Amino acid sequence: MTYAHTTQVCIIGSGPSGLLLAQLLAQAGIDTIVLDRRDRAYIEGRIRAGVLEQGTITALEEAGVADRLHAEGLLHDGFDLAFDGTRHRIDLAALTGTSVMVYGQTEVTRDLFNARTAGDQSFFFDVEDVVPTDLKTDQPTVRFRKNGEDHVITCDFVAGCDGFRGVSRAAIPSHVLRTFERVYPFGWLGILVEQPPVSHELIYANHTRGFALASMRSETRSRHYIQCDLSDNVADWPDDRFWEEFATRLGPDTAANLQTGPSFEKSIAPLRSFVAEPMRYGNLFLAGDAAHIVPPTGAKGLNLAVADIRLLSRALTAHYQTGNDDYLDSYSETVLRRVWKVERFSWQLSTLMHQFPENTPFEKKMQRAEFDYIASSEAASKAIAENYVGLPLE
Repeated sequence: MTYAHTTQVCIIGSGPSGLLLAQLLAQAGIDTIVLDRRDRAYIEGRIRAGVLEQGTITALEEAGVADRLHAEGLLHDGFDLAFDGTRHRIDLAALTGTSVMVYGQTEVTRDLFNARTAGDQSFFFDVEDVVPTDLKTDQPTVRFRKNGEDHVITCDFVAGCDGFRGVSRAAIPSHVLRTFERVYPFGWLGILVEQPPVSHELIYANHTRGFALASMRSETRSRHYIQCDLSDNVADWPDDRFWEEFATRLGPDTAANLQTGPSFEKSIAPLRSFVAEPMRYGNLFLAGDAAHIVPPTGAKGLNLAVADIRLLSRALTAHYQTGNDDYLDSYSETVLRRVWKVERFSWQLSTLMHQFPENTPFEKKMQRAEFDYIASSEAASKAIAENYVGLPLE
């Protein structure tokens, strides 16, 4: 037996992208069904980014899920770049008139789940064999299995918010889809620890031994990273080794404020830059990590996904409320223009702040020269600041 369902927009993926889209569409009176191959507990537990641009904050306000963010988030007016112990502050507020907010993606996801659950959102968790079909027709379908039973959803549009390894991008024929990728020759080893941050603002550090990032999730919880080899395992990095290496890369002046302790989460993430074009195929629309990945150096992954959703929700709302399809027709082109600019910034900052094994002494000198130029030029610092707080939506 096959269970049949009907909706206006079928959303594949219940991370922050899919949940935000469902919430914004619900406010416009548009019906959605959300699918995910994982369960809610797993999705909420994923450790991800924590720096929110003003555009992301605005989107969460518009979605009615920003109360806890404003109560618990940490407003940051700047951050530091450091090179072999020399620090330069990028004054976001002075250079752009805008700040960013530190508030973990885990919390954003929880807030959106709570809102959608209260709004009686139709969810299917722990689904298998998801297959979007008939995407070039007016009635695309999404087939899947749950608990050994077949289901089919008939809809007007499919939103692929299911991440880099999801099924949505794979549904676009290979002769249509083009992909662009840069895989970096290192990873980030990250830990969470119940200790105050080493600084009240983030510090991105380039040291001869590699990159380090001093970050936080709250005034009592820190999130720290160091560059590591792709061949490393978490077991290679007991806490004592991590703290010693992290302190070395921060430099003695900064490390003097470092409070160490046992980590309660530790993981290694590879770094890549990736873009898929186009972001629309028939009535399938890609958003977030399904279409693009940025290295985490510039804190752009979640923010870029939210920008996609703001544009996609606007397009779908215009279609249903006014019959205007201009935004739908221009979605891929509009989003990709911004995506490539954000990819450029993330690539630039990653190139500046990491030790690349293939770099010659000349290229290492160029890194230092670039840092010195940024530190000595208000215009160069402003360019960094403008990208960090978020480029205009269009």
